[in-house]
Amino acid sequence: MALSWDDLAGAALARQFPDPAPDVAGRLTQVGPVQAQTARSPFLGLAARFPGTTRAEVESAYEAGAIVRGSTIRGTVHTATPQQYAALGAVTRVGQRTLWQRLLRLERSTLEELWAATEEFAADWRTTDDLQDHLHRWLVEHEGRDDVTTNAAGRYLAFGHGGLVRRPVNGDWAGQGAPEYRTLSPVVAATLADAVLLHLRSHGPASRHDLAWWSGLGLRAVDQLLAELDGLVSEEGPDGRTYVALPDAPPARALEGVRLLPEFDAVMCGYDPAARIRFARREHLDRLWTGANGMVLPPLLVDGRITGYWRATGSAKRRPLEVVWFAGTRRPRKAELDPPVGALETGLGITVTDVALTREQV
Repeated sequence: MALSWDDLAGAALARQFPDPAPDVAGRLTQVGPVQAQTARSPFLGLAARFPGTTRAEVESAYEAGAIVRGSTIRGTVHTATPQQYAALGAVTRVGQRTLWQRLLRLERSTLEELWAATEEFAADWRTTDDLQDHLHRWLVEHEGRDDVTTNAAGRYLAFGHGGLVRRPVNGDWAGQGAPEYRTLSPVVAATLADAVLLHLRSHGPASRHDLAWWSGLGLRAVDQLLAELDGLVSEEGPDGRTYVALPDAPPARALEGVRLLPEFDAVMCGYDPAARIRFARREHLDRLWTGANGMVLPPLLVDGRITGYWRATGSAKRRPLEVVWFAGTRRPRKAELDPPVGALETGLGITVTDVALTREQV
């Protein structure tokens, strides 16, 4: 019998909401890298999954290097353990390779030489201006020209190959301050197969389309990697696709109650867009993506389903919270909002002054 969307959701919830490891790095090891274009997302994501996780704990893990942040797969920012980050970096070098080749048009040298030179230069912390200047000088020296570093794409090419991690120059880890970059240290060996296993451990079961979308690799590359891995369990899904899982997968679980998830949370962004209906209705997913700027409204998760969004806008330590649920879904009860609001407060180090519930027709 084919798996249903509920089967896939229950299996993924067991991966994403496990019993907590004792520290932040261990918890990130359990649930996988967190997409972090919005700097607060790792704080919120860990607090939603492991209530009681504090802002200070996550900041300390960053400062100690137990978790790191940088630009990796699909040109996104992720927070991960160093081992996870190395796997993301291996994928980035392959998945983004065509883009880099098209933009740089190297004729006398290779991307590997450029990446190695960048990582050597960034043995110490470097600003984006430092890295852009280094890329300019390297291109002039090795290619005799530079026609990329004067634009936004060139600025990204100076630090976005997956081998550098970043920290805020000003502000704090939960803010959007200017970053500086350094080579991932100590250097950790990782392969493309490690990245596939990382995804299945964090988000499985997954189809080849899920893996390709998440990693930025092509379907052919994903197929080859899956063929090389032994012991995977395969079942047909509700969309006719084949879903693969690790043989030691935990039992599927239900998730009762309310969670306030961050922007770009894994229950959305861990999967091919067509397969995100394991957690939400299509029209609800469309509502969460704002479109104009590529941003996502932070999802409201009720009983394991995305049924709305929330907002606590501003940067003040004390701020109101609005929780919006979509018409036709279960209305969150005021009393069951207390735990997720507490997790939000602890994870971000803020005080919620008022909670408003709003119904929205979609």
